[in-house]
Amino acid sequence: MPHDHSHAHLDPQSGDRRVSIAIWANGILTVAQIVGGILSGSLALIADALHNFSDMASLVIAFVARKIARRPADERMTFGYGRVEIVAALINYTTLILIGFYLIYEGGMRIIDPPEVGAWTVVILGGVALVVDTLTAVLTYSMQKGSVNIRALFLHNLSDALASVAVIVAGTLILLYDMWWVDPAITIGIALYILYLAVTEIGGPIRTLMLGSPPDMDNAAVIDAMRDVDGVADVHHVHLWQMQEHEAALDCHVVLTDGGWDRIEDIKAAIKHRLKEEFGIGHSSLEFEHENRSHENADLYGHGKSDK
Repeated sequence: MPHDHSHAHLDPQSGDRRVSIAIWANGILTVAQIVGGILSGSLALIADALHNFSDMASLVIAFVARKIARRPADERMTFGYGRVEIVAALINYTTLILIGFYLIYEGGMRIIDPPEVGAWTVVILGGVALVVDTLTAVLTYSMQKGSVNIRALFLHNLSDALASVAVIVAGTLILLYDMWWVDPAITIGIALYILYLAVTEIGGPIRTLMLGSPPDMDNAAVIDAMRDVDGVADVHHVHLWQMQEHEAALDCHVVLTDGGWDRIEDIKAAIKHRLKEEFGIGHSSLEFEHENRSHENADLYGHGKSDK
């Protein structure tokens, strides 16, 4: 089955403009929410402000990462700079986790001793936050389909929009029923949702940085396709990884039959063609061995257990 890397395309300049707008919008909103949260005594509003601040920081990190990622390979970074977006995504998910735990702690303390909250301030600023969060989520929605970096931002903004709804609900319940405990309780709910998003998504960037094989790649099918080429006796020491988010790569040792050894260039071309057309692997490094002089007891993956 072909390895599909199709995703929504947006030219870099348009994408940068969207991220810039989101940065300014979240920066202004964060200041307003912090001031409003302090004046009203609302932890939920401050929690939402902290989350928005993390969004703004994440947007800045993502913006810089997008710029760096477009640099060509050079003598210092021979694979290029594309992986900086993976690093940015990992940083953003890590900050989400830290913020989530902090808000759970603060919410618990406030449930024990709930303070009075200026409910009208909470509702008004929560409504403004909902508009900004929704705008930012819309700006990044189409971009997140093809970038783990922007997906981390989108999830930040999506969780912010839902958090803003929760803040509005909390303020409304305080106004109508004087339920002061709702503010910290909803804060904990927001925090748990943030943790859920971060923990379920952080594995992707970690896998890529650990040189894991592409998650949607059928490794067995790749190996079978190479072994099925006429003249190939076996393969071993296979490495599959992602050079960048959408660039799968492979290197391995290919053992050729005696007859295949005389057609080494044709076999190499056939293998590379199959890898590209059937699995989307555009970068492959192949080392060839004659079956009479091949590594013995070699592992299929990695580079272990070889007697030669």
